[in-house]
Amino acid sequence: MNRIQNKLSEKNQHAGKVGKLLSIYFTAGYPKLDETVEILQQLEKNGVDMVEIGLPFSDPLADGPTIQESSQLALKNGMTSETLFQQLKDVRKTVSIPLIIMGYFNPILQYGVEDFCKKCAEVGIDGLILPDLPLSEYKEHYHEIFKKYNLINVFLVTPQTSDDRIRQIDTASNGFIYLVSSSSVTGNSDGFDENQENYFNRVASMQLKNPLIVGFGIKDATTFKQATSKTQGAIIGSAFIKMLSKNKTLGIASFIQSILKD
Repeated sequence: MNRIQNKLSEKNQHAGKVGKLLSIYFTAGYPKLDETVEILQQLEKNGVDMVEIGLPFSDPLADGPTIQESSQLALKNGMTSETLFQQLKDVRKTVSIPLIIMGYFNPILQYGVEDFCKKCAEVGIDGLILPDLPLSEYKEHYHEIFKKYNLINVFLVTPQTSDDRIRQIDTASNGFIYLVSSSSVTGNSDGFDENQENYFNRVASMQLKNPLIVGFGIKDATTFKQATSKTQGAIIGSAFIKMLSKNKTLGIASFIQSILKD
């Protein structure tokens, strides 16, 4: 099994809060170009279950101002796909948790989809999240490539996604479904309202075969608990990047501990 599937299975065997998966998103090359592996090591050391490594892109669609700014800085620092792969070439000697690259499809298309997937497999990447890659395009052109390199493609659903569409995504998925908490960009929430709670309940009640992991709007222990009350896990991105901008890597341990505290 893929590391993502193993981790989800492992977390599912535990009941209560201990069984909820915490995933962290950060932008590769931020705050400094050469800190990617150090950040990954510290995240695993402090109890994070999975990490999404953001591949910076100049024209983002869903990223809020915090992640956009980190991407611009990372690009200015010199981060590219090739640089990231060079940084990750020995990462599996020190990091064992699932690693996912999250980005937009254009840089991967420019790199060459099969070449990109092959490099992912070589360095130990377990999956990709590509918000602008349509389900139909993936199924028709890229599913076999992902399968060849044992990569999980994670799809996103939003409050506007129909039940029929969600079931199509569930059928096409073999890892987890990224449950986007709102229709706004990342880093734009102060908690979850009744409409969002109803949305979480609606998707959870569909009894899908893939676990649900919530992203957008999770920033502290309270929102993590809210987001995981009906799902298997949650993703924190903007809040973690804000912490990095203030405290650099020195603040990682206390930030993660504050999320996972009882």
